Amino acid sequence: MQRIRLRYTKRGRLRFTSHRDFQRAFERALRRAEVPMAYSAGFTPHPKVSYANAAPTGTGSEAEYLEIALTAQRDPEQLRILLDESLPTGLDIVEAVEARTPGLADRLTASVWELRLDGVSQEEARRAADAFIAAETVEVQRLAKNGVRTFDARSAVVSLEIPDLTETHSSQADRPTDQPCAILRLVVRHVTPAVRPDDVLSGLRAVADLAPPVPAAVTRLAQGLFDEETGTVTDPLAPDREAAEAHSTAEPPAAATAPA
Repeated sequence: MQRIRLRYTKRGRLRFTSHRDFQRAFERALRRAEVPMAYSAGFTPHPKVSYANAAPTGTGSEAEYLEIALTAQRDPEQLRILLDESLPTGLDIVEAVEARTPGLADRLTASVWELRLDGVSQEEARRAADAFIAAETVEVQRLAKNGVRTFDARSAVVSLEIPDLTETHSSQADRPTDQPCAILRLVVRHVTPAVRPDDVLSGLRAVADLAPPVPAAVTRLAQGLFDEETGTVTDPLAPDREAAEAHSTAEPPAAATAPA
């Protein structure tokens, strides 16, 4: 059985698709692309697809991950192209590698998020970010299945910065030309309970009275293992690519066929 790991995106209007919507679209794409999927046993077999830490509905993402199990060997890049062509634009399969190392989910310990705050000046955003980072705890509330839950949104946030506008993911065309626009970039650890970008926005409102006039546009730029030394989020597919390169290097060259 071959396992393939995929990175996909949620862009534009497709960021409003729920995780279930994506699951249905992806399973249709598997059928269209005639992928030789492995299926679970039991009365209702389903394709073996493992989804990892999906982004909330309404947020964009450049770094969503899943793993599929196949009954026959396929070239990862050719498979990526076929699946990408079978999905709507916005749900894009951008990378595929053969799983050669264990524990993809264990490598997703942090995310990098970008928040576009239309109608908020850079100065306002910087003041609020500084107040949030300076606080020891920032309690926020979220409606859960068992009622309203209060938790600390500060402890999971590693960094909260105002990047240079030339370095942001959001394009200038996405921003109103006659209104201020601030960009926040934050690195958040994956903890329990999960701290989401909207929780950080609630925290900014609590500590600095920051209330954007329109909902923030949120995009996940990356997720992976958090490197304590560098303070960065590493690529979770890198170990599989490195293992594949090592394997191809170690393979002996094919024996030459002697002439008749």
